[in-house]
Amino acid sequence: MYDIIIVGGGPAGATLARLAGNRYRILMLEKRSFSDDMPFSARKCCGGLLDPDAQRMMASFGLGIPKSVLMSPQLFAVRTIDLRNGIERYYQRHYINIERNEFDKWLGSIVPPSVTVMSGCICKSFDVKDEYITVRFQHEGREYEEKGKLLVGADGADSGIRRRCFGMMPAPKLYIAIQEWFRANGTGNYYGAIFDDDITDFYSWTIPKEDQIIFGSALLPGRDALQKFAVLKNKLKNYGYNFDEPIKRNASYLYRPLSNRQICAAGGRIALVGEAAGFISPSSAEGMSYAFRSSLALARALESGIDGYEKRYLKNLQPLMRNITLKNLKSPAMYNSTLRRLAMKSGMLSIDIVE
Repeated sequence: MYDIIIVGGGPAGATLARLAGNRYRILMLEKRSFSDDMPFSARKCCGGLLDPDAQRMMASFGLGIPKSVLMSPQLFAVRTIDLRNGIERYYQRHYINIERNEFDKWLGSIVPPSVTVMSGCICKSFDVKDEYITVRFQHEGREYEEKGKLLVGADGADSGIRRRCFGMMPAPKLYIAIQEWFRANGTGNYYGAIFDDDITDFYSWTIPKEDQIIFGSALLPGRDALQKFAVLKNKLKNYGYNFDEPIKRNASYLYRPLSNRQICAAGGRIALVGEAAGFISPSSAEGMSYAFRSSLALARALESGIDGYEKRYLKNLQPLMRNITLKNLKSPAMYNSTLRRLAMKSGMLSIDIVE
C-alpha cells in the first residue's frame, strides 16, 4: 500500500512528489508518455511562460531551469491590443520562455528515486474506504489496482477526481483554450495579450517560440468556439499577424475561479492541488505559480502526518485564497471595456518601443 497516490504529473503533482517523496511512499500517475512519438494533441495546451511569480517560486525551491527546457526568445514586453476600443500599448514584464512538455518532463525527473512514477497511465476509477483508497488505472494495455491512504488530484481543469468527489460544490468557470502554431511572421519578440469582448470575456494571446509563433484564446465551450477563434485570427491581420496556415493545433479545458467559493482543496482522504483545486489566476490564467504554491502548502501540511492534514492544508492555503481575491478585484480593470479603455488611454505604466 502507498501512503499517497498522486494523479497528474504536471507542475503541481511533480512538485508535491518532490517535496514529500522522501517522507512518504508515493505513486504518481501521469497520462502523458513524454516519449518522442507522443502526439502533439496529447501535449499540454499551454503558452509555456514562467511569469515573475512562478520565477519567485522556482527561486524559493532552489531550482534552475536546464538549457534543454528553454526556448527563445526570452520576453521583456507585453504587446496589449484592445480590439473593442482600438487601443494598443506595450508594458514591461519579464517572462522565461520554455517548452512546456520538456518542462514537465524535467520536473518529473527530479522527484526522489523513492517515488514510483508511471507515465502513459489512464486513471479509470477509485473507491474511497475508511482506511484507504483503491485506485484502478490502465498502463500499456494492462489494468492495475493500487491502494493508498491519501489520493491527490493534480489532474488540472475539469478534474475527474474533483467531479467525482466534490461534484456538488460550485466549480470555477470553464473555458476551452485553443492554440495554433504558425511560422513566425516578423511581429516582434513580444508576449501578446488581446482583448475582444465580442470573442470572449477572457483574453487571447500570442507567444513567439523559436521560428514559430503561438496564437491562442480562452473561449466559452460550445459549437461556435472554433468560429470565434477564426474570426479573431482574421481581425488580427490589421495588426500585422498572419494566421492563415496553422502548423499544428491543440486544446484543453481551462478554469477561471470567479470567487473563493469555487476553490475546493480537500475533504477526507481526497486532496486537490493546482488547477484541479481551482488555483489559477482569474485575471491572467497564469497557473504555474499556483501549482507550486498549493503543492508546497500540502507538503507542509503533511510534515506532521496524513492524519489531520486537511485542517493544516486549508490553513496553509489562506495566503493563496487572499491572492485569488485580489486577482478578482483586479479583473474589472482588465475585462470591463470602459475601465480598460481608461487605463490604456492614460498610458500609465506603458513603455515606448524604439525600433
